[in-house]
Amino acid sequence: MLMTSTGKIFLLASLMMLLLFIGNVSGQAVKDTTLREVKVRGKHKRSGDVRVNDFSPGQKVKTIDSVTLQQYQLQNMAGLLSQQEPVFVKSYGFNGLATLSFRGASAAQSEVLWNGVPIQNAALGIADVSTLPVMMTGNVGIVYGGSGALLGSGNVGGALLLENDAPFFVKDSNSLSASLGGGSFAQFMGGLNGSMSRSRWFFSASGYGQYGIDNYRYITQSGAKMPMPNDTMHSGSVMARAAYKIADGNIISLSAWYQQDHRDIPPALFEPYSVQNQADVSLRLLADWEKQTDKNTWYVKSSFIQDKVDYNDNEIMLHTDNTAYQYYQEIGWKKQLHQYGQLLLFTPLQVSWINVADSNKTKQQDKIAIVLAYDYKQFNNRLDIALNARAEKIIGRGDTTINSNIFLPGGDATYVLTNWLSVRANVQRTYREPTLNELYYDPGGNTSLKPEQGWSEDAGYTVKAKLNSFSIYHDLSVFNRDIHDWIIWLGGAIWTPHNIAEVHSRGVETENNLTYTVGKWKLHIDLNTAYILSTTVASYIYNDGSIGKQIPYTPRYNGQVNVGFTYKKVSVNYIHTYTGYRFITTDESEYLPPYQTGNVQIMYNAMLHGRVWQFTGQCNNIWNEQYQVVASRPMPGINWLLGLKISIL
Repeated sequence: MLMTSTGKIFLLASLMMLLLFIGNVSGQAVKDTTLREVKVRGKHKRSGDVRVNDFSPGQKVKTIDSVTLQQYQLQNMAGLLSQQEPVFVKSYGFNGLATLSFRGASAAQSEVLWNGVPIQNAALGIADVSTLPVMMTGNVGIVYGGSGALLGSGNVGGALLLENDAPFFVKDSNSLSASLGGGSFAQFMGGLNGSMSRSRWFFSASGYGQYGIDNYRYITQSGAKMPMPNDTMHSGSVMARAAYKIADGNIISLSAWYQQDHRDIPPALFEPYSVQNQADVSLRLLADWEKQTDKNTWYVKSSFIQDKVDYNDNEIMLHTDNTAYQYYQEIGWKKQLHQYGQLLLFTPLQVSWINVADSNKTKQQDKIAIVLAYDYKQFNNRLDIALNARAEKIIGRGDTTINSNIFLPGGDATYVLTNWLSVRANVQRTYREPTLNELYYDPGGNTSLKPEQGWSEDAGYTVKAKLNSFSIYHDLSVFNRDIHDWIIWLGGAIWTPHNIAEVHSRGVETENNLTYTVGKWKLHIDLNTAYILSTTVASYIYNDGSIGKQIPYTPRYNGQVNVGFTYKKVSVNYIHTYTGYRFITTDESEYLPPYQTGNVQIMYNAMLHGRVWQFTGQCNNIWNEQYQVVASRPMPGINWLLGLKISIL
């Protein structure tokens, strides 16, 4: 029998009180114990975000390694994640919108954070990962499962973490690298990365540009093979950062990220032609201050984000210019209470608003919260437990008034059973208020929408072992999530969001790696799998046929196999991806067939004339699979990309 919401809150509160009591007792514990003879295990840093790294021990967090990031340095996040992680990337085409789905969650339930700041479009509530260049970030991580207490209401399915490398202060240290690439569909791209470090100052700048004509051939509904029309795209992105070391452990930094993307929108299979195009412009500003002492860390971060979406369809004389704004501020304090416990207290404020076109009306949504998290370690760090709670107030101003007070508790833990086996568990309450577009978009907004809310639980284990020349890694996660008043867009000519009474998501994920090292050879095989059921339990619409059926665009099966080797300075990989059936109607009456892609990668590093040269090559969809991720939006067949990176300084 499932535990009630009241029971879960009571359990978490009881655990919090118990841990605080144990922590106080442990601080005065007898010094002579055999446990103290065990070697203290260092903890791998999973993220630069203190909430994820220090107060989410039982949550599955995946960090993509730097070698993989180098292979995808001239591509975007959509390409990286679709080939490397068992998350579903819902892509509308080679140069179209691409959104994320974690564990069967919707795109609006999936968060994207840049250095700890949410960067989803404030009106849409989603982030287009096809517009996020891999080159503009130093570290990429994924949080699987909801963490509403720490990462905020709206974090239901998971989060993508984009983090820049921390500033460093070394006298007279400079670096500069240039990257160039080209490939199929008249693609050309390039980028620059540079940094300058002094004893108290740090500066860095990055730039990236791309141009392409996605003139691949596709098969029409009549069976003819045609070149894709209206398919030109170009984009540019630049980021500048500056940091100043006031004193040891006391740093202030400023970051600015500007990007623009212009893309023609090809016709869907049911359209004879298209003259549609869209321009996206984003400006993200971030100021960050952090001060560390022996037992205390104080920090303040403040950001402003402007997202502009300009859509045109001259065929029907339609022009929309939507600009969304977001201000985010967070003030926090971390305290090392004693040898075994630490405390985190922070207050986030998020203000989002849009100015309605052709009127002087403003739609706004404000969120302010206070968050308390406590992390407790025992048995030489073998046991790590964290409890957290968020009290949040949401105020909405528009055609309807929102005044919500919510409480989001959560708790998670991990325990190292042996040197090769650890287990973990996580339980969180989730809540998501409808976005500004879901409420007020014209035409189609629905001011009668209810907020999504429910509970999510997950558990898993990790095996790490080394046997002579073999290294083995195996991770398994099971999850369960029950959401009431799930929001979904339905319709024909005009799409409108509606509430589904209850949706139940559950599934299993695995991550497997076997590595064999002999001499200068390193061979590996990786297998990632995901099995997800996300079905309607109850509906507000009588006899609509959705009960027990899979939520649209949620594949039951998803996975990748990566086989490759490294020899000296050469690495070669073959990546095979599989995505299962996606139903495109709530009653499962229509669906898209499964698809598979094969992708080959090669990378070579060389030292020439005192500089590091890095050559990369990639051939995607080598079996020329004809497939659609989204109905009536054909994806490209076989295509290739070559890249060169030169470290000038």
